[in-house]
Amino acid sequence: MNLWERGPADRRTVFRDSLGEWVRGLVERTEERIVQQRYTRPPGSLPEVAFLASCTRCGACSPVCPVHAILTVPPSGGLAAGTPFLEIESQPCVACADMPCVKACPTGALTLPANGWTGYRLGVIAFAPERCVTFEGSPCRVCVDACPMGTAALSQDEAGHPVLKREACVGCGMCVRECIASPSAFDFRALEG
Repeated sequence: MNLWERGPADRRTVFRDSLGEWVRGLVERTEERIVQQRYTRPPGSLPEVAFLASCTRCGACSPVCPVHAILTVPPSGGLAAGTPFLEIESQPCVACADMPCVKACPTGALTLPANGWTGYRLGVIAFAPERCVTFEGSPCRVCVDACPMGTAALSQDEAGHPVLKREACVGCGMCVRECIASPSAFDFRALEG
């Protein structure tokens, strides 16, 4: 049965679904053109294109960060120039319970997540046991002690090895930076899109 042999409701559904797919594709292609480089944004940031449109580059979020983790994209950053970002490997976010950077944002480019840090992610952390000193027989708990989310996100098993719990890990990067192994036994990956 071709499209015109279907009823009006079926035709509307086909057109609506097709239009929705076309719009999603258009948004993806536009974002690929606009977003030349992905940045890890402060907590509560809108999706990248909306963030770039909403952020006025006022800098209000940066001075309220207690560890000065929020940097500014340099002028060479194209459309992202002047916007806040995090460089997790050099200064991770400490996952402040009250998210002062979000509260300081006057435009809504940063918005307080409905459940705070619960279920929110800045990035993805991966654990590489082959680089961890505890698997070489050296006792260590630096990463566990550094994790701002506590044992809900990072703990140790009976053998003293780190146990990363992805369901509670917010991807702040504290474990990446604080790990005594070189290279770190933890890797940070920015979220896609």
